[in-house]
Amino acid sequence: MEMDNENESHHKSVQQIQHPFHKEHPLVLLTEQSDEALKAYCDGCGELLSAPCFTCIHCNYHLHKQCAEAPLSLPNHPLHPKHSSSGLFLQKRPHYDNDLKCTSLPRIIKFSRHDHCIFHKYFLQTQELTKQDCKICFKEVKLDRGSYSCGKTGCNYVVHVNCVLEDDRLYEVIEEEKQCEELYEKSIQSSITHVIETHWFRQWQATHNFEGFKQCEFCAQYCSGFFYNIGGAWDMCIRCAKVADIIKCEGHQHFLFYDFKCNEKCNGCGTNNDIGAFRCGKCKFTLGFGCLTLPHSALHKIDQHMLNLTYHDDREQSYCDICEQEKDPRLWYYSCSNCDTSAHTECVLGQFPFLKDGSTFSHYGHKHRHDLEFFRKAEGYPRCSYCGKLCQEEILKCKKSTCNYIVHCKCRNYQV
Repeated sequence: MEMDNENESHHKSVQQIQHPFHKEHPLVLLTEQSDEALKAYCDGCGELLSAPCFTCIHCNYHLHKQCAEAPLSLPNHPLHPKHSSSGLFLQKRPHYDNDLKCTSLPRIIKFSRHDHCIFHKYFLQTQELTKQDCKICFKEVKLDRGSYSCGKTGCNYVVHVNCVLEDDRLYEVIEEEKQCEELYEKSIQSSITHVIETHWFRQWQATHNFEGFKQCEFCAQYCSGFFYNIGGAWDMCIRCAKVADIIKCEGHQHFLFYDFKCNEKCNGCGTNNDIGAFRCGKCKFTLGFGCLTLPHSALHKIDQHMLNLTYHDDREQSYCDICEQEKDPRLWYYSCSNCDTSAHTECVLGQFPFLKDGSTFSHYGHKHRHDLEFFRKAEGYPRCSYCGKLCQEEILKCKKSTCNYIVHCKCRNYQV
């Protein structure tokens, strides 16, 4: 009985580790030299095995305790200053011997789509975390391979190496770990005054401005009111800024996530996406900001009811009831189920659906020599100075009182 207690106590005291270079089984610590160990070699350094050492009881794998506890990385190593941000990394080579090898992968980066710094790790799998999807492409991350993950306790943010490093404009290499907290504090005190917490651009230096009007570089619409200037490069309207990273859209059965490198054609309008798009991780569905921010319903004089945004047409051939041109049944459109009315989105909304009356187009941006003012309706139905047809909706009128120049908005880009 006494012997049983002794064995049980010894069994509990046995130290085991899970080493990243031998993930199949745990390694058990041996503190005393055995006859078998005299014939074995360390798989870390290749030298004859000696105690203390770790060994696998299932297969012929051994490591000196010192080799098993060797750090996986040596950042800012003085013998290799050329790649100081990357450091030296312990790597496993094909024949199970290990070596110190330079790698170009940065150890720590600050990614624009996450609040905290993320760290490169060769092996991430734990008892609590056995499966994880990449927060960029939403495909599974093989946790027993290299990946970037958040160092904050309780944060399970994990991304593929290739996904996060694809565009070097979206991340910053961090030299020292102490910089991480400084960057986090700085992001909290961001210059974004209208707080939007779940958006992909929240880590950029985005300035909130009020403008007469601008063209949004994401939805391509001319809009009056609030704009964000992102990183000093892109102008984004408030409608696009309200769109979160991951969304559920009525026009698709799966969740969509924003992919900044996606340039596939939009399934809503058929145009190419030049500045990223929302795509489905399960199928090939893609949606640009322009369609994603369309009003769910709109009024038009062609129908007495509200026209609702519709996502597919079962008919092989159909026509727009406004312009009377053929309508692609695969693309989104507006319709009334009561009256069987259907029309192109641009025909229902017009050229400038988000522009206020009186918005001024500078003469530098068009071919008329004076500034032009936008109006949703023209008084007295004058004739267009370009095409000669009556102006009933959306016009650009010369701001100079002595000039009678007036055109349909759709004629604005033609020679006048």
